[in-house]
Amino acid sequence: MNNRKAWIIRICFVTWMILLWLYLKLPPFNFLILNTFLAYIPIELSFHINSREPKNSLLFWIILILWLMFYPNTPYLLTDLFHLSLLSPYNVDGMLRLNNTMWFNFTLLLVSALFSVIIGTWGLDQISGSIKSRYAPKSKWLKPILVIILTTLSSVGIFIGRFLRIHTVYLFITPMMFVKPLLDMWNEKTLVFIFLLTFVQLVLYSCLKFVSFDYQTQNQITSKKIENPEDKLLKK
Repeated sequence: MNNRKAWIIRICFVTWMILLWLYLKLPPFNFLILNTFLAYIPIELSFHINSREPKNSLLFWIILILWLMFYPNTPYLLTDLFHLSLLSPYNVDGMLRLNNTMWFNFTLLLVSALFSVIIGTWGLDQISGSIKSRYAPKSKWLKPILVIILTTLSSVGIFIGRFLRIHTVYLFITPMMFVKPLLDMWNEKTLVFIFLLTFVQLVLYSCLKFVSFDYQTQNQITSKKIENPEDKLLKK
């Protein structure tokens, strides 16, 4: 992603955060302000990693580890959609209510989730591609394997945040307090949840890659059809 697009995303994010802060100061949806901010951190970090930058390997791995710690906050927003039930969206007859406040809150939740998850998935592709380019540029399988590993770790992080209520920030402040809960959380339900959330992330990633590949293919076909003006002059 070029610098211009990165700044457009930053400006859109800041504008959106201001809107959330102005409108969601009180419960029950004020949680969305913090969750959206945490979801943006790995997006910003992914802007600073590619196959060439940063040139310092130590700095590359520091940014990568920070990205990995914060990335689960991005798909975590998908689970926030369950809070839509707080809107009491149905009338007594079972039909959806036509209420402007309800639909506005619905829009805030959905846009935060879509914005963060779509661009965050681009960041996942950027991170896995950067690792491949740096350490195994000829490998065909490293990037897909990395995507599966990273999405699985992300699903573990989502479980920790959603059910153990451990935020990423707490891991920096009091990490030893959470060792036992992290060791005790493993059971059949945990594994099923992790599998399902990994599946959701991989489906989303695959769809975005498919659309991106089709767009790039169309551009290549179009560019080949456009003949260089200099070539026309040479033919004459």
